[in-house]
Amino acid sequence: MKLYPLKFDAIMKDRLWGGEKLQKLFNKPSKTETTGESWELSGVKGDVSKVANGELSGTSLNQLIEDYSEKLLGESVVNRFGKEFPILIKFIDAKEDLSIQLHPNDELAKERHDSFGKTEMWYIMDADPGANLIVGFNKNLEKQEYKSSLENNTLLDLLNYEPVKEGDTFFINTGKVHAIGAGVLLAEIQQTSDITYRVFDFNRKDKDGNLRELHTDLALDAIDFSKKDDFRVVYDREKNKVNKMVDCPYFKTNIIDLDSDLNLDITARDSFSIYMCVSGSATIENEFGSSSIQKGETVLIAASSDILKITTKEAKLLEVTI
Repeated sequence: MKLYPLKFDAIMKDRLWGGEKLQKLFNKPSKTETTGESWELSGVKGDVSKVANGELSGTSLNQLIEDYSEKLLGESVVNRFGKEFPILIKFIDAKEDLSIQLHPNDELAKERHDSFGKTEMWYIMDADPGANLIVGFNKNLEKQEYKSSLENNTLLDLLNYEPVKEGDTFFINTGKVHAIGAGVLLAEIQQTSDITYRVFDFNRKDKDGNLRELHTDLALDAIDFSKKDDFRVVYDREKNKVNKMVDCPYFKTNIIDLDSDLNLDITARDSFSIYMCVSGSATIENEFGSSSIQKGETVLIAASSDILKITTKEAKLLEVTI
């Protein structure tokens, strides 16, 4: 079997804070009014993606890795991560504010949860007027001041609020408190992990009338209490070129803003490639086949691919590799 460009069935996640944009704008398979996430490409246990197109349709991502190993992932990726897919790809619709949260680093996550940590990045696809993100603190804190703010219900006064618009990009390293604000639609790229420490949830109740669980004690040893302006990603926006956005130990992300066709030689790339369409539409072709992709869709290209042809009149693609 030749590894043509692979698309996967979306795994939809209903969330207390979710809305209807994923269904209405991207035609995702959801019928609820509180759909918060579309997991596009996942190796998370219990939520493993399945191929949606071509001869491999119905095959799980784990089975693909079992069958094709280095051909799919790349030799260096297999050497580092074995048979675990190291990236989780999502689209997120926040109709309401998400909880204030953070993620542990690899060491803590391994010790406590036998999991990877969770470093992530966000690309803003759409934002209502006045929408913002919470990213970090607005001053350097001591642990006791933070604990007091939880007890006094004043945590929100210590947080940093960032207004956002389409195209804004944020890198969220482990330990940084953060939250997606109401009215934001974004693409998320992250380590394969579902470990989140929730520290404040606006005293909201779930559908059963219960307050959601907080992870106050677990979070204390995981939080970075310092004020750091290290989260906004500045990147070039040259047309019909591959523009670097993020290069971290867990993933590399570029943006490709196209108004004409583009040919890429990826022979030397020892990694799979993921393309998330954040605007427009395109056809992506390798030696073994092609797949159409439109806004809100994702395609996986095997590491064994040498040549990639992107055919389009207009598209913006996020390119993700290891």
